[in-house]
Amino acid sequence: MTVISPLLRGLCDDAALFPPGNAPLAEAVPSHQSYLEAGYSALVGPFVFPAPRLDELSAHISADHPVALSLTVPAGPDATAAAVAKALAIPGVDVVAVEVGTPSGVAADHAFDELARIHAAYPYIDIFVEVPRDDRRDSYIAALEKAGYSAKFRTGGVQAEAYPDENELADAIISVVRAGIPFKATAGLHHAVRNTDPDTGFEQHGFLNILSAVGAAATGADRSDVVAALAERDGTTIAHSVSELDDQDVRRRFLSFGTCSISDPLTELEDLGLINRSEKTEGTLA
Repeated sequence: MTVISPLLRGLCDDAALFPPGNAPLAEAVPSHQSYLEAGYSALVGPFVFPAPRLDELSAHISADHPVALSLTVPAGPDATAAAVAKALAIPGVDVVAVEVGTPSGVAADHAFDELARIHAAYPYIDIFVEVPRDDRRDSYIAALEKAGYSAKFRTGGVQAEAYPDENELADAIISVVRAGIPFKATAGLHHAVRNTDPDTGFEQHGFLNILSAVGAAATGADRSDVVAALAERDGTTIAHSVSELDDQDVRRRFLSFGTCSISDPLTELEDLGLINRSEKTEGTLA
């Protein structure tokens, strides 16, 4: 039996199709179904799917084997309504969330006018808006607070500059925690604890570090403490820190992160003593 604490439930969105995993769609869909049937299913969130690939999806799912999507729309708000409509027209697809990109030049006023129309048409779909890392950040966060949508922070990628350092990420976390804006994170969170990738040399954030940082920000800690939580590299220290968090308070703020592997976070959480999986052979891990 696998015991998933409230702190970890639904934390891992299945982003198997995205780098560096880049799983073939024909493998990723059945793998996702197997995760939802396994003893650790409570850890797993929706299947993250890129809108530009919707034409491929109908060949791999059916009404008998439905899938809940978090639909990413990198082209931005103007392309989101059409993407949602196209996804919902596929038998077996349920769109539970959209993750809306914010391309260069798209101002917050324009973006949120369009998102308001989408929310009116699909009030049951959660809206995540990627917060730009440029001078638009404050205006987007103010608009998110007013609209009541959730934020999405990009925490890595295939180039070093895609990774915000701990100071930049701390400021982003503090801003949304103080504004009461829930958020998810995407890209670069390949391990539970802060690390240096041995192949690329990239400094990678740990998803448990983000939980710890959110806990610190939520209790009014100094900025330096939030930065320190993101910078901590000792797994035992981080595991102890998150074990003492207020589960409900932290998880209503940090909703999930996208991971191209479900097996990696599951194994690392078990190794750190945060998941008890007594039957290691249960379920199928791709």
